[in-house]
Amino acid sequence: MVTRVKIRAFRAVRDREAAKRFVEGHGRVLRSHGVTKVTSLNERWMDDPSVFVILVESVEGDKIYGGARIHAATADNKLPVEEATGFMDEKIYDIVAAEKHHGTGELCGLWNSIEVAGMGIGSFFATMSGVVIAEQVGLTSIFALCAPYTVPFAESVGCRVLKEVGNKGTFYYPKIDLLATVVLLGDSPVLNYAEEEVADRIRSLRAQPVQVVQEKPPGKNVTLEIHYDLAIPDADKNEFRLREKVNN
Repeated sequence: MVTRVKIRAFRAVRDREAAKRFVEGHGRVLRSHGVTKVTSLNERWMDDPSVFVILVESVEGDKIYGGARIHAATADNKLPVEEATGFMDEKIYDIVAAEKHHGTGELCGLWNSIEVAGMGIGSFFATMSGVVIAEQVGLTSIFALCAPYTVPFAESVGCRVLKEVGNKGTFYYPKIDLLATVVLLGDSPVLNYAEEEVADRIRSLRAQPVQVVQEKPPGKNVTLEIHYDLAIPDADKNEFRLREKVNN
């Protein structure tokens, strides 16, 4: 049996209703696991033009299965990873600040509903889609704060554990009995450290962000028919590159 889903991306301020559905679904999943305090679980980002939503839903659009977000860094905002870990290790501020000049952001808020658990919806495919749209908006690096089981998915797209912060990259977050790892994709445009097959899929989606393809999540014997719609109509590769703004 082939499960059919749609993965679409949009600037949060362009579809507030879909963004609200994202928040509600993410909140239900976190609360079911006893998690109530997560820096990215708020509604402020829905009014922020530097936030992009990756929504996994039914092809018909009547059900939402999961997703993720890309928060682009600006001169004035802090990324969720800074808000989550900065009070424990201030080095994260300097690391993010150095990346801002070239365009950086964070992949956060990954989640999936119970009915698609084990299909890679809220981990692998949402992560891959985030790397796809990052290129459209000019992000040359991407941070993420990963649960232990999602670190391998992050590494498959070329991320490395940011051992310069925390306890060799790890923090107790979002609560004392849960561990999270900070990772950084430092070469989003070229993907030199991504697994070859994954890099090829990302390049294909960057070249053709609207396509339908059958995919298998890593290590799983299931097939998904994914309807990708990852084009950001108003994308500007210079929007979040602070160095270029200064030079101009």
